[in-house]
Amino acid sequence: MYDFAIIWDWIAFSVRWLHVITAMAWIGASFYFIALDLMLKPNPALPDGAHGEEWEVHGGGFYHTVKYLVAPSEMPEHLTWHKWQSYTTWLSGAALLMIIYWVGGNLFLIDPSKADLALWQGIVISGGSLTIGWLAYDAMCKSKLAERPTLLMLLLFVILVAMSWGYHQIFTGRAALLHLGAFTATIMTGNVFFQIMPNQRIVVADLKAGRKPDPKYGKIAKVRSTHNNYLTLPVVFLMLANHYPLAFGTQYAWIIASLIFLTGVTIRHYFNTMHRTGTGPTWTWPVTVGIMIAIAWLSTVPGLDTYEESEARALTPYEEKFASAETFEDAYFAVVGNCSMCHGREPSWDGMHWPPKGVVLETEADVARHADQIYLQAGRTHAMPPPNAIQMDPEARRQIVTWYRDATGGDEG
Repeated sequence: MYDFAIIWDWIAFSVRWLHVITAMAWIGASFYFIALDLMLKPNPALPDGAHGEEWEVHGGGFYHTVKYLVAPSEMPEHLTWHKWQSYTTWLSGAALLMIIYWVGGNLFLIDPSKADLALWQGIVISGGSLTIGWLAYDAMCKSKLAERPTLLMLLLFVILVAMSWGYHQIFTGRAALLHLGAFTATIMTGNVFFQIMPNQRIVVADLKAGRKPDPKYGKIAKVRSTHNNYLTLPVVFLMLANHYPLAFGTQYAWIIASLIFLTGVTIRHYFNTMHRTGTGPTWTWPVTVGIMIAIAWLSTVPGLDTYEESEARALTPYEEKFASAETFEDAYFAVVGNCSMCHGREPSWDGMHWPPKGVVLETEADVARHADQIYLQAGRTHAMPPPNAIQMDPEARRQIVTWYRDATGGDEG
């Protein structure tokens, strides 16, 4: 019979795989249509209502695309809707967030050194912030601010900075960056589900009924699509950030996350301009490099607790379960003896300046807190430590497995 911890890890892996695949499809489609829209050329021979055309070559064939600002005079029998890439990306991402940061919240969600909150309170903040964030953004877009798109974008940036700071006052660094990405992705998918698709359905319904569609629906969809265009690259960064301690393991991680949104603007502005005019503004690249240099500098400020702070911190019920197991001492020395040279607050391994993924394994509290990961990475598998770093004795791995089973009552969950 498989251990529950192993089954759960495979579920998380499968959902992450789905999330990455659908995100690639959504982002790829988004980039393609933005580029296509900007590359359209006028042609007097186009049908009435057509805005422009583009000829493309790919896969040994030629494609002729014509865009109508509102709709063609007659509705085609076959119409392809681009929506499921967005929906599936958000749904799989929400499922992954629940698996890792809600079910695994004792380890990954709440930082007890920042906020004295119960897990359920953290989960409420997690889910509630995404919902409230979308409602606030949507209301802002429906206000008179929609008539001033630049000001609207600036206010959106201010909101994202405020959320970045707020998340870092409560959550772990990894959870804070991931939630900021989820907050942004919720806005993007909300744009598709609540605005872009409904407005397109109104246009199609009017056309089928023989009515002339109102151009305002296309304009509303265009504004939301533009926001999505500039938010895409920061969301991808935030998706990847939880694998890199230099991004999340510093007290200035909230500033790093905020600055990333500026690089999303500069990079997309370059490509948008290039697609439209054939030449991109070169000033965007030194600005982007300058922002990344600032980010790299900010990342050198450590955000880990000290050895003394870790020893003094009270254990959570989850950690206490593993620290109080009879076989904990053997497992603790097995972990420290084989893992702390890399997973130390100041790693002793040559060329390593930060513990991988921000995981520190020095104090008893450190080891108890990461029990699940230790069991899967060094107990049930040989993923850690890397074989070219140290050959971990089989007896040490057995001690880790025994300790984990003792602490969980043999249920590995």
